[in-house]
Order: sequence, then structure tokens, then C-alpha cells
Amino acid sequence: MPIDAARALAADPRRGDIAWDHKDIQLYHLGLGAGIPATDPDELRYTLESRLHVLPSFATVAGAGMAMLGGLSAPGIEVDLAAVLHGGHSIELHRPIPVAGRATASSKVAAVWDKGKAAVIVLRSEVADADGPLWTSDAQIFVRGEGGFGGDRGPSARSEAPDRTPDRVVERPVREEQALLYRLSGDWNPLHADPEFAKTAGFDRPILHGLCSYGMALKAVVDTALGGDVTRVRAYRTRFAGVAYPGETLRIRMWEEPGRVRVEVGAAERDDAPVLADTVVEHG
Repeated sequence: MPIDAARALAADPRRGDIAWDHKDIQLYHLGLGAGIPATDPDELRYTLESRLHVLPSFATVAGAGMAMLGGLSAPGIEVDLAAVLHGGHSIELHRPIPVAGRATASSKVAAVWDKGKAAVIVLRSEVADADGPLWTSDAQIFVRGEGGFGGDRGPSARSEAPDRTPDRVVERPVREEQALLYRLSGDWNPLHADPEFAKTAGFDRPILHGLCSYGMALKAVVDTALGGDVTRVRAYRTRFAGVAYPGETLRIRMWEEPGRVRVEVGAAERDDAPVLADTVVEHG
């Protein structure tokens, strides 16, 4: 059996040191499309070091996002990377992320769920610095062909949007070169840059990183529903429901409720084909 769930869950966490500074933050924000208009005071909070704040989704790339890759090489996990999809992601913020920091990341397999024809591996990364916990990040990794081993199916993460008109609808363009810029934050998968590689994976052209769409959606929520205050974000989760392509436009629908914003993201040029679903931003 390629996945030995008991062995994976019993394995000791992998620990490693990570560090970042304002350049990493600025590069990440630019990779999400920040900085347009370049002199807009609201955008300068993402691009100018003297005013910089940190979008919480930076947690997904801090330390070049190595925790997730390390989890796929954990004891008991032997899978074909060609069968692996990033199915969903969640982060919980314990306090605001500093503009520069050094921290320790502890990564482990937190759950293995049996979905029948596939398995879902939950890779958890807990990050703390000298002052205590910073964030907890869970990546839900969908592995085709590895289910049917008799395990727990796991909880349902579905969070349907309310049956009413969205409170806000905003559109965010994906620039033609955006995936090329975003990948400099650590995800070097050629699927997002090499047209020939993309074709072998079944796509007409390179696709945008799912975690780039994830960050773009959170920025839109912060900038509109949360008054630009990144420190209000407590947690953020999504399911990757489809792909977006550079050059397209993300249409982001928001439903505001006490303590949270429900979000759906679609590709405007393709009749709102789903990109992110079951998406919730919890806030204070």
C-alpha cells in the first residue's frame, strides 16, 4: 500500500527554521497583483517597506513553502506526484505576521482520509517564533487512486454560499506575467510557466497557481470588506474548485455575516467557471 496511514500519523514532526524579511513580503504581494495603481496609498501598504503590512496568506509561502513538500516525503507516504492535487487550504492566524521574522516550522501528517477512489492527506505546519505561535496551516492533498483502504472519510468542508445576492462583487485581473512573478516566492512547478509541460498535464497553456488565486481573493476581502486591516483576519479556508489562467479576470463574490465573509471565486471570461469554492474568511 503506497500510503500507510498509521505510520504516517505516528511519525515525528519534521522541524526546520524559516526566515523572511520585507523583500519576501513585497515580492509575494506583487505576485498577487498588488501595486496597481502604483501610487495608491492603499496599495503602498503592500509594496512600500515604510508602510508595509503582511497579508495573512503569506503564511503559504513563508520559507518558500517547503513544509508541504516535506510532508509528502513523510514516513508512510509514497505517492506518484503526477496523481497529486492540492485540494484545499486553510490557515489560522494566532497573531499578525511580522514584516521580518525568524521562526521554527513543525510539519506533520495530521490526517489521512479515505474518499473511495482517492485519499486526502492533511499536511499541517505549525509555525512559532520566540514570542510564541504565529500560524497553523493545513494543506489538503488529494491523491488519485489511493483510496479504498477502509479509513475514515473525514469531515465535509462544504460551506455553501447564502441563497441571496452577494453583498459585494469585485473583479481582479490576472496579469499575463503574474504566474511567472508569483512562482518566485517558491513554487517552481513548470505547470505555471512552461507551455509544453502544461500541455502534457492536459491544459492548453500554463495555469495560475491555486495559492495565487487564494491570496488574491483574501486581498480583495481585506481591501473591501475589512477596511484594509489585515490584522482582523483570524482564519481563512478554501477548496480549489478549478483553474484560472493568466490574462483572465477573477470575479469575487462576498457575503458578509457576523464574524465572517463567505466567498466564491470564478473566471469571469468563462461564465464564472469555479476557481475557489467553500471559501470563508473569519475575522475580528
